[in-house]
Amino acid sequence: MMIEVVLFGCFLTCVCGNGVADVVLSCTLVEEGAGLGGMGGMGGGALFTRTPATLVLRDIPVSPDESLETLTPFVPPSVPDPDAILLEAKVSSPEIPKADVLLHADCNEQEVMCEISSYTPRGAQEHSEPAYFMVSLNVEGIEFSTALILQTLTVKKDQSTLIQNKLGLPLSQSGTLLTEVIFLVFSHITSVTAPLRGDVLLNCGFRQQERPLAQEVGIEWRVQHRGKGRKVLEMKTRLDGAEESTEVNAERKGSSMDVAKVVGEGDVSVSLAKLKVLDEGTYICTVSTGLFQAQQIIQLNIIQPPQVSLSEEKLVLKTPQTLSCHCAQYYPLDAQMEWSYHSPTDAEPTVFPDQGSLSSHRQHGDGTYSLSSHLTVPSSISPGTTITCRVSHPAMSAPLSVSLVVETPQPDSYWLVLGFLVVTVIFFYQVMR
Repeated sequence: MMIEVVLFGCFLTCVCGNGVADVVLSCTLVEEGAGLGGMGGMGGGALFTRTPATLVLRDIPVSPDESLETLTPFVPPSVPDPDAILLEAKVSSPEIPKADVLLHADCNEQEVMCEISSYTPRGAQEHSEPAYFMVSLNVEGIEFSTALILQTLTVKKDQSTLIQNKLGLPLSQSGTLLTEVIFLVFSHITSVTAPLRGDVLLNCGFRQQERPLAQEVGIEWRVQHRGKGRKVLEMKTRLDGAEESTEVNAERKGSSMDVAKVVGEGDVSVSLAKLKVLDEGTYICTVSTGLFQAQQIIQLNIIQPPQVSLSEEKLVLKTPQTLSCHCAQYYPLDAQMEWSYHSPTDAEPTVFPDQGSLSSHRQHGDGTYSLSSHLTVPSSISPGTTITCRVSHPAMSAPLSVSLVVETPQPDSYWLVLGFLVVTVIFFYQVMR
């Protein structure tokens, strides 16, 4: 089979036929260094060094209708460079879900964030062979997030074998660190917004290399909010279908996972029912199989649109009067209120120059907030004018407005009585004449 190495549009790929492609990503190798003063973190936070690196993902499935126009040859370095960090990984098994988005991200001006770090499996010794790496992949503006664990492949060493200077690992003849994906944890969402008292599904899944197959899997969901963390749900089960060995500890009432999907599809998504404000936060999905463990992070935002009302149903102005607009039971906190008036003779509404006064925010037992705005309406406002309170809030796609129309004042009852008496006197005067 002929292999053609190309540049796909403006993103590096290698089209290898049979519906697969290779993607070349610019990454960063992140290494933990010494803390302040060179004391390994004592007396100060740990520092990190960041070194440019390259990751080649081979055999990514490509849609049959994928266009292969505007191809430019890409030629690997003719002379291997032991200073360059170039990782090569085959991803056909296990596959990276939705990895085809990487093909066009750069062309669509969507930044691909790729970080590589050394990884030590549980129970293994550092700097042992084979070596392992953790790769975090995210695409800006796309719900794509994946954590890969790569294992280096054996390279037959001879006198011509080069050693990568920084990592101390043998390079292939083309100057790459040969690896394979053996485990990955992914999510199709990075953030989700859900209504108060509603339900939500937080997506997370895993894939592992078929050989060797880890028979046990542990899943833990945790949430962090405002510096505090708590466990949501924990499950331990076997991938051979022995459901009697499944252990589930749901610390958050109304949280659940589908054991059949965990075993059959590697789907470890968690469902949360009857959401509360306290459920908002950063959720961490951690999956452990055998020696390996990886995570995904999802931000859950809770929203509740406000209930908006006016203190009066009608308004008759003889003297300045106070009109209140109540914005109740909303979440999150940032609600905005604006007063305007629209006279029948005006083409457009006019914003009141004096927007009145705001009450302090009131928080209810369910975590929602209420706020009121008080406006003194001048008596100079003419009858027929519409007064509007306009409320904006993140839970609403458009502002919500409530209005009333200023009514014409009715004659005072005093003058009505006086007029009636005058008319009566005149009537009897005419009768008695």
